[in-house]
Amino acid sequence: MAHARISAKLPPDIDPTKAAIAFGKRALPKLKEELQSPELLTQQRALMALCDLVHDPENVYQAIELGFLDNLKTLLLHHDSTVRQKTTEILYIMALHNVGRQGLLKNEVLSALAELLDDPVDICRKNTHQIFEIMAKLPEGAVGVLHAGLVPLLLPKLNTELDGIQELILDTLSSCIRVEASEALATDAIAILKEKLTHSSEAIRSKAAWVLLEIGAHPEGKSVVCEEVIPVLVRLLEDPDPEVQASAAGALMFATVKPEGRFSALGAEAIPPLLKLVAEETSKARLNAIKTLTMLAGLPEGREALLDHTDTFQQCLNDPCEAVRRAAKVVISVINMKP
Repeated sequence: MAHARISAKLPPDIDPTKAAIAFGKRALPKLKEELQSPELLTQQRALMALCDLVHDPENVYQAIELGFLDNLKTLLLHHDSTVRQKTTEILYIMALHNVGRQGLLKNEVLSALAELLDDPVDICRKNTHQIFEIMAKLPEGAVGVLHAGLVPLLLPKLNTELDGIQELILDTLSSCIRVEASEALATDAIAILKEKLTHSSEAIRSKAAWVLLEIGAHPEGKSVVCEEVIPVLVRLLEDPDPEVQASAAGALMFATVKPEGRFSALGAEAIPPLLKLVAEETSKARLNAIKTLTMLAGLPEGREALLDHTDTFQQCLNDPCEAVRRAAKVVISVINMKP
């Protein structure tokens, strides 16, 4: 399933060019009537036409004003897969516009979309998750996803979904957990994400580490990350993919804020791979690695282990990135601090 392709190809009997499209406001009332037609082909063609129209935000606004979202919510449960596919596609295109996002939230479309999480058609599920992902990018959209109770439903899908859809789920979770982590923690998120850290896909490993970073940024999440995943994150510091390294170093940075996280990281021998990342000038993980080592230098054992490596940080004082220079200055001062 890892390499399964999700096809959006329509059945051969559906010709979108035969849909009667009078572009502009005048077309929408007629399309609304056709969406409610008992004739399947009429509904399908109306959806084809509407799919073209909603690329224009003015048409999105008019469609929402005319009550199209209630019709589309009903069609999400239609027995015909083409109807469900085009309905989810329309909602995704609408979500690309601010007026569409506001409409989806106001009309509680996210809750209705939850019904498609087990849809047998891959493209319907992909469209659904694309909507969740783009909605969650904005704070009010992330709150909408949380209020719809979707986080506990999304996490288990990481064990069953296609890789491409898993990536969308991880992006959605990252945005939602940035706002609120308690639901994810109550749904055994750590165990599921820990497994994803060893996935064959570099993108999934990186995104899973990033979700853990978001969890670790919350006070209630730090302890759980410390107990469960620090050893795996340390191993990911040597991952061949730079994005995975950077996400793992970021997650470690938050996890080592608490003393138990620092002890766990030292026990997992985090210092050598972190130093290696600091020495690599092109490493995306460089800043996070320096900040994590600053945390570890706060412990006597960490400070002692880093005393012979101040030259590594001295080189960072000339780094073109100001944040790296500042971080290097701080870690040097912590290492050289007299007990």
